[in-house]
Amino acid sequence: MNNIFSIITSATFLFYLKIAFIIIGALFLLGIIFLLLKNSWLKRRFFEDWTEFFIYRPFGVKKTFKQWSKVLKRLDTGKEADYKLAVIEADGLLNDVLKKMGYKGETMAKILEQLDATILPNIEQVWKVHKIRNNVVHDPDYELRLEQAREVLGIYEKTFRDLEMF
Repeated sequence: MNNIFSIITSATFLFYLKIAFIIIGALFLLGIIFLLLKNSWLKRRFFEDWTEFFIYRPFGVKKTFKQWSKVLKRLDTGKEADYKLAVIEADGLLNDVLKKMGYKGETMAKILEQLDATILPNIEQVWKVHKIRNNVVHDPDYELRLEQAREVLGIYEKTFRDLEMF
Protein backbone atom coordinates (compact mmCIF):
# COMPACT_ATOMS: atom_id res chain seq x y z
CA MET A 1 0.00 0.00 0.00
CA ASN A 2 2.86 2.36 0.81
CA ASN A 3 4.36 1.53 -2.55
CA ILE A 4 1.23 2.63 -4.42
CA PHE A 5 0.94 5.80 -2.33
CA SER A 6 4.55 6.71 -3.02
CA ILE A 7 4.08 6.19 -6.79
CA ILE A 8 0.97 8.41 -6.83
CA THR A 9 2.68 11.19 -4.90
CA SER A 10 5.91 11.04 -6.88
CA ALA A 11 6.76 14.08 -9.00
CA THR A 12 7.12 12.15 -12.25
CA PHE A 13 3.71 10.54 -11.94
CA LEU A 14 2.07 13.89 -11.18
CA PHE A 15 3.89 15.44 -14.13
CA TYR A 16 2.55 12.80 -16.51
CA LEU A 17 -0.92 13.16 -14.98
CA LYS A 18 -0.83 16.92 -15.58
CA ILE A 19 0.23 16.39 -19.19
CA ALA A 20 -2.60 13.90 -19.72
CA PHE A 21 -5.19 16.30 -18.32
CA ILE A 22 -3.82 19.17 -20.41
CA ILE A 23 -4.12 17.05 -23.56
CA ILE A 24 -7.65 15.92 -22.64
CA GLY A 25 -8.65 19.53 -21.87
CA ALA A 26 -7.18 20.74 -25.19
CA LEU A 27 -9.08 18.03 -27.08
CA PHE A 28 -12.34 19.03 -25.38
CA LEU A 29 -11.67 22.69 -26.19
CA LEU A 30 -10.99 21.87 -29.85
CA GLY A 31 -14.16 19.77 -29.95
CA ILE A 32 -16.24 22.63 -28.56
CA ILE A 33 -14.75 25.09 -31.07
CA PHE A 34 -15.38 22.66 -33.93
CA LEU A 35 -19.00 22.12 -32.92
CA LEU A 36 -19.63 25.85 -32.51
CA LEU A 37 -18.26 26.55 -35.98
CA LYS A 38 -20.40 23.81 -37.53
CA ASN A 39 -23.50 25.00 -35.71
CA SER A 40 -25.55 27.80 -37.27
CA TRP A 41 -26.28 29.36 -33.86
CA LEU A 42 -22.82 30.92 -33.64
CA LYS A 43 -23.12 32.19 -37.18
CA ARG A 44 -26.46 33.85 -36.50
CA ARG A 45 -25.55 35.25 -33.10
CA PHE A 46 -22.00 36.40 -33.63
CA PHE A 47 -20.72 36.52 -37.19
CA GLU A 48 -23.80 38.14 -38.74
CA ASP A 49 -23.78 40.97 -36.21
CA TRP A 50 -20.08 41.64 -36.61
CA THR A 51 -20.34 41.45 -40.40
CA GLU A 52 -23.14 44.00 -40.39
CA PHE A 53 -21.14 46.21 -38.04
CA PHE A 54 -17.99 46.25 -40.15
CA ILE A 55 -19.50 46.51 -43.65
CA TYR A 56 -22.40 48.80 -42.69
CA ARG A 57 -24.89 46.66 -44.62
CA PRO A 58 -27.38 43.98 -43.60
CA PHE A 59 -26.08 40.42 -43.58
CA GLY A 60 -26.79 38.52 -46.80
CA VAL A 61 -26.93 41.53 -49.13
CA LYS A 62 -24.34 40.05 -51.48
CA LYS A 63 -26.30 36.81 -51.86
CA THR A 64 -29.55 38.69 -52.45
CA PHE A 65 -27.89 40.87 -55.08
CA LYS A 66 -26.56 37.79 -56.92
CA GLN A 67 -30.03 36.26 -56.94
CA TRP A 68 -31.47 39.55 -58.19
CA SER A 69 -28.93 39.62 -61.03
CA LYS A 70 -30.10 36.17 -62.12
CA VAL A 71 -33.71 37.39 -62.09
CA LEU A 72 -32.84 40.37 -64.29
CA LYS A 73 -30.99 38.16 -66.79
CA ARG A 74 -34.25 36.36 -67.51
CA LEU A 75 -35.56 39.51 -69.23
CA ASP A 76 -32.81 39.28 -71.84
CA THR A 77 -34.01 35.96 -73.27
CA GLY A 78 -37.00 37.36 -75.16
CA LYS A 79 -39.33 34.59 -73.97
CA GLU A 80 -42.58 35.26 -72.14
CA ALA A 81 -42.08 32.19 -69.96
CA ASP A 82 -38.82 33.67 -68.67
CA TYR A 83 -40.56 37.00 -67.97
CA LYS A 84 -43.14 35.16 -65.90
CA LEU A 85 -40.46 33.19 -64.09
CA ALA A 86 -38.57 36.42 -63.34
CA VAL A 87 -41.67 37.92 -61.72
CA ILE A 88 -42.25 34.77 -59.67
CA GLU A 89 -38.61 34.65 -58.54
CA ALA A 90 -38.60 38.36 -57.64
CA ASP A 91 -41.68 37.87 -55.46
CA GLY A 92 -40.09 34.83 -53.83
CA LEU A 93 -36.90 36.78 -53.19
CA LEU A 94 -38.89 39.56 -51.51
CA ASN A 95 -40.71 36.94 -49.45
CA ASP A 96 -37.37 35.50 -48.29
CA VAL A 97 -36.00 38.94 -47.42
CA LEU A 98 -39.08 39.86 -45.39
CA LYS A 99 -38.97 36.54 -43.53
CA LYS A 100 -35.31 37.12 -42.67
CA MET A 101 -36.31 40.53 -41.36
CA GLY A 102 -38.65 38.76 -38.93
CA TYR A 103 -42.05 39.02 -40.59
CA LYS A 104 -44.02 35.80 -40.29
CA GLY A 105 -46.77 34.42 -42.45
CA GLU A 106 -47.66 31.41 -44.53
CA THR A 107 -48.07 33.45 -47.71
CA MET A 108 -46.66 36.65 -49.10
CA ALA A 109 -50.08 38.28 -48.70
CA LYS A 110 -50.06 37.53 -44.94
CA ILE A 111 -46.61 39.11 -44.66
CA LEU A 112 -47.61 42.17 -46.69
CA GLU A 113 -50.62 42.72 -44.40
CA GLN A 114 -48.16 43.33 -41.55
CA LEU A 115 -46.41 46.15 -43.43
CA ASP A 116 -47.42 49.77 -43.83
CA ALA A 117 -46.02 52.87 -45.57
CA THR A 118 -43.67 53.66 -42.71
CA ILE A 119 -41.85 50.37 -43.20
CA LEU A 120 -42.22 50.13 -46.97
CA PRO A 121 -43.05 53.42 -48.75
CA ASN A 122 -44.29 51.73 -51.94
CA ILE A 123 -46.49 49.12 -50.25
CA GLU A 124 -49.41 49.79 -52.61
CA GLN A 125 -47.22 49.12 -55.63
CA VAL A 126 -45.90 45.95 -54.00
CA TRP A 127 -49.49 44.76 -53.55
CA LYS A 128 -50.15 45.41 -57.26
CA VAL A 129 -47.09 43.50 -58.45
CA HIS A 130 -47.88 40.67 -56.05
CA LYS A 131 -51.34 40.44 -57.63
CA ILE A 132 -49.68 40.31 -61.06
CA ARG A 133 -47.48 37.50 -59.74
CA ASN A 134 -50.60 35.66 -58.54
CA ASN A 135 -52.18 36.10 -61.99
CA VAL A 136 -49.05 34.68 -63.61
CA VAL A 137 -49.05 31.68 -61.29
CA HIS A 138 -52.77 30.88 -61.26
CA ASP A 139 -53.80 31.83 -64.81
CA PRO A 140 -51.87 29.94 -67.52
CA ASP A 141 -53.35 32.22 -70.22
CA TYR A 142 -52.15 35.42 -68.56
CA GLU A 143 -49.98 37.40 -70.97
CA LEU A 144 -46.98 39.24 -69.64
CA ARG A 145 -45.18 41.61 -72.00
CA LEU A 146 -41.56 42.65 -71.66
CA GLU A 147 -42.49 46.24 -70.77
CA GLN A 148 -44.85 45.06 -68.05
CA ALA A 149 -42.24 42.65 -66.69
CA ARG A 150 -39.64 45.46 -66.59
CA GLU A 151 -42.10 47.68 -64.72
CA VAL A 152 -42.89 44.94 -62.20
CA LEU A 153 -39.21 44.20 -61.61
CA GLY A 154 -38.54 47.93 -61.28
CA ILE A 155 -41.03 48.07 -58.41
CA TYR A 156 -39.40 45.06 -56.77
CA GLU A 157 -35.98 46.69 -57.20
CA LYS A 158 -37.23 49.91 -55.57
CA THR A 159 -38.60 47.81 -52.72
CA PHE A 160 -35.24 46.10 -52.21
CA ARG A 161 -33.54 49.49 -52.21
CA ASP A 162 -36.02 50.81 -49.65
CA LEU A 163 -35.24 47.77 -47.49
CA GLU A 164 -31.51 48.55 -47.98
CA MET A 165 -30.83 45.20 -49.58
CA PHE A 166 -28.88 46.78 -52.46
